[in-house]
Amino acid sequence: MLKLYYHPATISFAVQVALEDAGATSKGEFVDFRTNAQRTPEFLAINPKSRVPALVTDRGVLTETPAIMEYIARTHPAANLAPLDDPFAMAEINAFNIYLCSTVHVAMAHRYRGYRWADDPEAIKAMAAKSPEVVADCFRVIEAEYFRGPFVMGQAYTICDPYLYVLSGWLDRDGIDRTQFPKVDAHFHMMRERPTVKKVMADWGM
Repeated sequence: MLKLYYHPATISFAVQVALEDAGATSKGEFVDFRTNAQRTPEFLAINPKSRVPALVTDRGVLTETPAIMEYIARTHPAANLAPLDDPFAMAEINAFNIYLCSTVHVAMAHRYRGYRWADDPEAIKAMAAKSPEVVADCFRVIEAEYFRGPFVMGQAYTICDPYLYVLSGWLDRDGIDRTQFPKVDAHFHMMRERPTVKKVMADWGM
């Protein structure tokens, strides 16, 4: 059985949706950030990076969301969550998810976790102020260059979709009007109605 270490307010949500989409047998392990559970020796033994999600498999632990999402797709091929037999199409999926992980998510983190990059309070304040502009620019790229519709990669639902759903859902939190990205906004509302998304929200008390 797979075990997902998670916190509901993180990108872990996208991984749990993918697990539900795949029909995977999994168990959730809540990591309570309020008590700094992510910094305990017990959790650091799972993920020395002190982050969630972390997915425990029978071969070891996976800790980066794009890798976890691809693993779920590859170990549950009947769910058709990725074009596993098409190297180029698979690379496109990975390119999108890596962009979310390495650029979009990091840009969002600058608003709340500037202390990761600077000690100067003024520098941290400047990063927080700049972050929404950078994030909006990222979503303009997604809207214009990446998104095909109605799902990220076109007609087929893939592991890109729950990932984008979570990050686009954070735009409101950051004071960014999602409706300026019509395709992303439509995707967000469509995803919110999917049974697997509703199930995870209910299971996690969201």
